[in-house]
Amino acid sequence: MRVARRLLAAVVSGATLAGACLAPAAHAAPRVTLNAALTPERLGHGTTIGFGFQITAPAGEVPLPVTEIDLRYPSGLGIAVSGLGLATCRVERLQAAGPRRCPANSIMGYGTVLAEIPLGPEIVQEATRVTIVRGPTQDGHIALLFNADGGDPISAQIVLPGLLLPTPPPYGGRINLDVPLVPSLPAGPDVSVVEMHATLGPEHVTYYERLRGRTVAYRPRGVLLPNSCPRGGFPFAAAFTFLDGAQTNAVTTVPCPRRRSSR
Repeated sequence: MRVARRLLAAVVSGATLAGACLAPAAHAAPRVTLNAALTPERLGHGTTIGFGFQITAPAGEVPLPVTEIDLRYPSGLGIAVSGLGLATCRVERLQAAGPRRCPANSIMGYGTVLAEIPLGPEIVQEATRVTIVRGPTQDGHIALLFNADGGDPISAQIVLPGLLLPTPPPYGGRINLDVPLVPSLPAGPDVSVVEMHATLGPEHVTYYERLRGRTVAYRPRGVLLPNSCPRGGFPFAAAFTFLDGAQTNAVTTVPCPRRRSSR
């Protein structure tokens, strides 16, 4: 997964003036919060998985860059039978022209990333839109490509590879992302990803198929929820590794849906 060494920093990046000098500072362990959602949450039906995190440092500080994210999702979620990712897009195509050049049926979700960088005495933030595309299968595992287009202060288009991998119960699998280190400007500090929100599913996604000689638009079924909810709800967990090797874990749970009245 080290292939991704150029991505999320331009995805999520800011800049420090080439001549600006910042004295190294001791970094306290960052606090991480994780959130997740299933929309709609109807057992036995298709859904969109929403997930996100926020990394918080003490006031006036920018957290060290995160270098790896490992998100675990609940067992029983039918990602492989979701109808998503019917086509694939290669990294080279994404890097050359962005997701618009990829097949529409390769889009698996969308998101946003927020990054921070120290600019002199100021902390500059940059928000970037992310498109999640299915890449060619790797060693039997579904590959995800997170494409991000940076704006101001850094304009760059980057691709972050990820893989869907197995994991022990109570989780059904994990999304492993290797976050690249990218300097804000030559001789400047690396940008720090501090927030991300993403969806994996049919929400805002349109696919196309040929029926009787015509191209017809439709929405994929989505990630299939099991017919029953685990006791205590659907668990999510994530592990974050930072530049100094420190690790922080975060967990959250999506409550079981309320039972409908029999009236």
